[in-house]
Amino acid sequence: MLLDLQRGTDYTVSFSHLEIGFVLTLAFAIAARFMRAVTLGGAIAGAVVSFVLFVAAGPGAFAALVTVFVLAWITTRLGYARKQRLGTAEAKDGRRTSQVLANLGVAGVAGLLSAVTQWREVALVIAAAALAEAAADTVSSEFGEAVGESATLITTGKQVPAGTDGGITLAGTIAGLVGAFIVAAVCLATKLISLRQAGVVAAAAFLGMLADSLLGATLEQRKILGNDAVNFFSTIVAAAIAFVVMQALR
Repeated sequence: MLLDLQRGTDYTVSFSHLEIGFVLTLAFAIAARFMRAVTLGGAIAGAVVSFVLFVAAGPGAFAALVTVFVLAWITTRLGYARKQRLGTAEAKDGRRTSQVLANLGVAGVAGLLSAVTQWREVALVIAAAALAEAAADTVSSEFGEAVGESATLITTGKQVPAGTDGGITLAGTIAGLVGAFIVAAVCLATKLISLRQAGVVAAAAFLGMLADSLLGATLEQRKILGNDAVNFFSTIVAAAIAFVVMQALR
């Protein structure tokens, strides 16, 4: 039996697809909680977004989200003792609900829109770009803090301690770019997006990562925005860039 999500689209979901999505996302959430990567609230929020992406955007989107999680988990634990000394280490209970939604919320909305609007192709690229940006931002900051004592403030070029809002490092920036390419490659391999679209996704994610640093150096340092808000707006920047480029390529 098939469920037609919107009249006028050719996207349908079988109930077996819903069941598979429920089992996979539940298992993913339990595993993430067991690994102490997220709090209980974070696990629930992640499960909801994962389910939406699996059902609405397809298994490729779910695979991309899992890739983001794996990259974040590895780099968060890289040099953890060092990060504790710097005061930048992630809490041992993992990322909170607000952190999960800040990083994945835009992708979840875009994934849902891909199923209920006529803009499926563009919405999938937007979702992929938001996921790739979340990976790039996390990998760049976590890797940079793990390997460097200092960073360069993106707005002034001044040397600041690693972990300072708006501080970037060469190693972290390269790692973030690699993270963006990895997520884009997973989206390509699972046929969520095309090769040309993968380039758009990686580029949008990289620019979104730089926007995160700019927001951190300006609005976050002045306490106008918190870290979760900065992460959320950065995924929006990546999504907006992907949308504009896709429209230009039409």
